[in-house]
Order: sequence, then C-alpha cells, then structure tokens
Amino acid sequence: MINSDERGLQASVNGFAHEHIVVGILMKKYKNVSLVDLPLSPYDIIIVFKNNSNNEEIIRAQVKTAKKSISFTGGTRGGKDRTYKSDIKTYTQSTKTSDVIIGIHPSENDSFELYFLPTILIELLKQKSISINKIGYLKNNYEMLENCKNYKYVLKNCVYENNMRIMKKI
Repeated sequence: MINSDERGLQASVNGFAHEHIVVGILMKKYKNVSLVDLPLSPYDIIIVFKNNSNNEEIIRAQVKTAKKSISFTGGTRGGKDRTYKSDIKTYTQSTKTSDVIIGIHPSENDSFELYFLPTILIELLKQKSISINKIGYLKNNYEMLENCKNYKYVLKNCVYENNMRIMKKI
C-alpha cells in the first residue's frame, strides 16, 4: 500500500502527463495546439483552428483528469503540493476563465477518452463537478469543442432536466 505522499506525487505526475496527452491528441486533429506556460493561468491549453467561415478561432481549455467525474474548480493545489498555500483563491471555471474543460478519462489498454464540456454549461449547472456518466454525448464530441463558445449551438444541442442537473443529447 502506498502512502499519501506517494499517491499525491503520482496524482501530480498524472495531471501533467494528461495535459501533454490531450495536446498530442488535439494536435493530430487541429495541428496548432499548445500548452500554456503561464503558471497563474486558469487554462492549460490553447487550440487554434479555422472555423467553417475560414476565420481563425482560439479556444482556451482547462484539462482535468476524469476518473468518475469532472471537477469544475481551480485555484487549489493538488497532488504532492496539495498543502501549498498561495494568494490564488478557489474558483469555478466560467466563460471568463476558459472556454471549455476537457476531461481526460483513462480507459483500458492505455487509451483515453476526451469529454468536452463548454464553460457555458458549467455556468448554467451551478455545481462544482459532474459525473462522466451524465455527459456521455460529450465524449470525443469535437463538434461541441469547436462550437464551445457558441451559446446558441451549445443550448440547441443540450437539454437540461431535473433542475438542470442531467444533460442529454437531443
């Protein structure tokens, strides 16, 4: 059995590795993708691509490891550095801090599934996390990623039930 420091270190390593894995996956599709080297930034990745009108789009993405759920919060320390205190306060991701949260779910055989959750939805949900079981239609949904800043598109393609707690594809 490993101790809490070892678990924390492994969680930290996994988080950094998952950011790189997401960049690699997205780079194969969009080419112009980069990690952000800004330690106080509320997002981890920038994605640049041409939309259907041939205009350049820039998406700010926050990567979160998603075992069973995706957390919407930031500003706290995790992994080995979880006891670190700073001037940064805990916050919930929103359209002001990023455009999309990308939940990376490690699955069998060292493969990964990506969940693209627009921050537009996070603002509507008014909660701190969501189970990946409730957002299956966002799994590998690159169309949602590309339209994550389009309020009308996001609302048209998502429906809310039970006081906006469950989302399903229309």
